[in-house]
Amino acid sequence: VRIATEGGRPPFNYVEDGKPAGFEVALAQALCEQAKLTCTIVLHQWDGIIKGLEASEYDAIMAAMAITPKRAARIAFTKPYLRVPFSYVARRDSSLSNPSPATLRGLTIGVAAHGPQVAFLEQRVPGATIRTFDTLADATLDLRAGRVDVVLGDKLELTTFLSRPEGEACCRLVGDVPAGEPLLGEGAGIGLRKGDTVLREAFDHALAAVIADGRYDRIRAKYVPFDTK
Repeated sequence: VRIATEGGRPPFNYVEDGKPAGFEVALAQALCEQAKLTCTIVLHQWDGIIKGLEASEYDAIMAAMAITPKRAARIAFTKPYLRVPFSYVARRDSSLSNPSPATLRGLTIGVAAHGPQVAFLEQRVPGATIRTFDTLADATLDLRAGRVDVVLGDKLELTTFLSRPEGEACCRLVGDVPAGEPLLGEGAGIGLRKGDTVLREAFDHALAAVIADGRYDRIRAKYVPFDTK
């Protein structure tokens, strides 16, 4: 079984010493071991990665690929194996805790303009003022300057910001969006050709097994500092 990854999305997938590495590579190896499959991880640039699957250049994709209706119309997906939470960050002097529609009412929330968080805020947090930015990094700059009260974004990117001196000095994580919020998507799944039901079922059963026996969390902890199930 040939599994394609991009190699450009650390810590999920990257290239180390010329070879694929990262959370998804380690998880793929565990899934293949559990399913008793002989697997090879190959690199493919993001552009055309689905086309390569359809052309049978490889048999599966593990490249932090979000399950979306548009993609699911072309290819099949396993159950999600990667969910990066969306989190709220506020300044250290903020009294905000346990963000909810009630506690966020009247606040100005910074968010990247081109993600699903905008629709989430518009529909789920109607009492807040939404300020959009080209990037999440731009939103955190305005948070540091006090021009927004809180920022909502990808937890991995925000924890990276908080790990830097400027982020640690100014701001703190105040909570996550509850898991399972449909407006924010299902997460990432293994992409497969539509007809490969046997392989999809093998990966689904293997994923359930590595989650149940703790291997998933042990692998994840080497790359990501929070739960991604």
